[in-house]
Amino acid sequence: MRDLRDVIIRPLVTEKSMNLLEENKYTFIVGKRSNKTEIKNAIEKIFKVTVEKVSTMNVKGKPKKMGRFVGKKPDYKKAIVKVRSGEKIRIFDNI
Repeated sequence: MRDLRDVIIRPLVTEKSMNLLEENKYTFIVGKRSNKTEIKNAIEKIFKVTVEKVSTMNVKGKPKKMGRFVGKKPDYKKAIVKVRSGEKIRIFDNI
């Protein structure tokens, strides 16, 4: 079994993800090789909540310029996790 820190990398805080909190949906950046079952089990173990649904998507990195040099931001995988109503993930309370 993989380490939980390899599955869940960090929470993703954007304006859109903050609007999803009203629907009990939380957004995380996860490992590229993580699947929905691993994500569900990791969230339930780390935050002690019940997960109802997991949606995942692969996000392409955007091209960036630094003067005359052209580069690219890295690709990443994003997961939106729906938690049972009445339960909360505490790290999103202070944001």
